[in-house]
Amino acid sequence: VGAVIGLTICYGAYVGEIYRAGIQSIPRGQMEAARSLGMSHLQAMRHIILPQAIRVILPPLGNEFVALLKDSSLVSVVAVPDMVRRGREFMSKTFIPLETWTMVALLYLLMTVFSARIVAYIERKTSYVR
Repeated sequence: VGAVIGLTICYGAYVGEIYRAGIQSIPRGQMEAARSLGMSHLQAMRHIILPQAIRVILPPLGNEFVALLKDSSLVSVVAVPDMVRRGREFMSKTFIPLETWTMVALLYLLMTVFSARIVAYIERKTSYVR
């Protein structure tokens, strides 16, 4: 539980900053224009600001997700059941360390590459046409 809370606090701060920077990257005139059309602050954020900000937010948010995926392997030290811990348990039963750690490493690699490709796909779909 402690490791999950630690990762949540650490990455929550980074993700919060990513969202803040993304929203602040949109010119103030956008909010003023939405408010002058009679939209509430929430409506303006939902329909005007956030759809534009998501293009700025997605690349660093994807990077944080991949970094969190990689850092979750460090949590095994604090005894959160993840692939490293399961690998240790499997290795202690079968006594085949090379194959076990190779499979754990390959699974992490596959998850990281898969996540990075999904993020790249979403970035391409939401990017501006130039």
